[in-house]
Amino acid sequence: MAKVLHGKGVVTGVAVGQAKVLATDLSAYLDSYAAGTPAEEIEKLKAALAVAIEEIQKIVDKANGSGEESQAAIMEAHIQILNDPVFETSIFDRINKSMPAPRAMLAAGDEYASMFEAMNNEYFKERAADVRDVSKRVTRHILGIKGMEFGDEPVILCASEIEPSVMADIPIEKVQGVILGTGSTTSHAVIIAKSRGLVTVVGLADSLGDIADGEQLILDGYSGQVVLSPGKDQLDEYMAMLEEQKEQRRRDLENVKLPAMTTDGVKVQLAANIGGPGDMDNSLKFGCEGIGLFRTEFLFMGRENIPTEEEQFNAYRQVAEKCGEHICVIRTMDIGGDKPLPYLQVGEEENPFLGYRALRISLQRPDVFIPQLKALLRAGLYGRVAIMLPMVISISEIRRAKAFIEQAKEELRKEGKEFSDKVPVGIMIETPAAAVTADLLAKECDFFSIGTNDLVQYTLAVDRGNVQVSPLYNQFHPAVLKLIANTIKAAHDNGIWAGMCGEMAGDPLATALLVAMGMDELSMSAPAIPRVKEIVRKLSLEQCQQILDEVLAMNDADEVRDFLRKKFTVKRK
Repeated sequence: MAKVLHGKGVVTGVAVGQAKVLATDLSAYLDSYAAGTPAEEIEKLKAALAVAIEEIQKIVDKANGSGEESQAAIMEAHIQILNDPVFETSIFDRINKSMPAPRAMLAAGDEYASMFEAMNNEYFKERAADVRDVSKRVTRHILGIKGMEFGDEPVILCASEIEPSVMADIPIEKVQGVILGTGSTTSHAVIIAKSRGLVTVVGLADSLGDIADGEQLILDGYSGQVVLSPGKDQLDEYMAMLEEQKEQRRRDLENVKLPAMTTDGVKVQLAANIGGPGDMDNSLKFGCEGIGLFRTEFLFMGRENIPTEEEQFNAYRQVAEKCGEHICVIRTMDIGGDKPLPYLQVGEEENPFLGYRALRISLQRPDVFIPQLKALLRAGLYGRVAIMLPMVISISEIRRAKAFIEQAKEELRKEGKEFSDKVPVGIMIETPAAAVTADLLAKECDFFSIGTNDLVQYTLAVDRGNVQVSPLYNQFHPAVLKLIANTIKAAHDNGIWAGMCGEMAGDPLATALLVAMGMDELSMSAPAIPRVKEIVRKLSLEQCQQILDEVLAMNDADEVRDFLRKKFTVKRK
């Protein structure tokens, strides 16, 4: 009987292929390396740095060209690391003390990464992974190690970890899936895998050693299972699932221009989550009906100072214009937590996700908040712009934010700049406090958008970035479902619309539940839109309600997920 390994599926789907085990140990190459003089080693380092930067820039250009702006932003950060003079000096100092260039590169990278890892902050820990990534890339060039080579057979990459830059450069026509020993749902490697549609399972840890290079594998991103050397019957079963999956994706893409409407006429708006103007073309290709979440923090990241009002206005205007008649929901800066910025000097915090972040910073930093609000109000002349406030827990915060909006309007009037006086203001419901008091908050808002990523982790007290407890992170927990239903009801009772912009919005398993609850809008990563749209179009509101009733009668999150998997995953032949 075939051996089965168990991990956590983070990008759903099925894949079949030969294992390609990536060797991450450079020890043998380092031991056989013949070092030259310090001057010669520095020249080798400079040459390798130049090649690495050129390679990464090509990845950035390719990502921007295909509308994958979030992926491009991650890779641009790698270029910034390699151009960091402090990092470069650390490497040169080691070489001048007679350390060979490859070891100097790795040692400096380890030192630099360790500083980030010592910080109790998920964002900086991801920076550590980025530093190690670029260090290994440069080292491989110094050592003359060639990149990955692929034959004609489909493969499944297997490694303890895969650097984000490697994930971004994978030829998806040859790679069917990815298996990682480590990794969380929010790691950069997983984010890139998701944006590229690569079926991914993480958390196999020591079990990776059981996989032999070239071995036939089945990868099930729904259950998190990896089947080693499957028998003919099992292989035939999954090959049939794979063909159905390909056919399903083809059908989904055929219907991207059709409305997301149930068989009995209930319309749900499907919008896209974006990180910048460059994501718009890709989102439109997948059939988005506007933008439900523009993450403006990407405009603030990767730079040494606050973006100007004019810089922000140009970005918001571009997106608003491309949305046309559809709404363009732009979230004010959500920095802090896992996304701090050095120039804001937030400082290290014991619990950054519960600390000084998002709207809490904006309300205390008018020098940051007012220029952003002015840019948003000006962009409102070019489309249906809506302002969304993150991390709200009280009415007083909304009222203070509205006072700043009025101040921004007054400044624009004095400056003689045109702006829209009718920009709606809504909030993200991402804390239990907001969800429980949604009936009160709704009286101060024009709309709600439920941010399930934080709502789930706060409700369940589960850090979504912690691999040790990530199995407990389950959006189908009865507490989460009840909070969502409560939020939607509160919105409708007060005459405003309710949307969702967290990961749950793009999960096909959740679609029927959200439709039954009365969700007006779902905003997700663009590639998820066709599948969700197809599910909406195949169901009636009555069918969705029946499914919701069955789910609400269950008292276990895993039971709910298993029930929904049987209904909405690719069927086995």
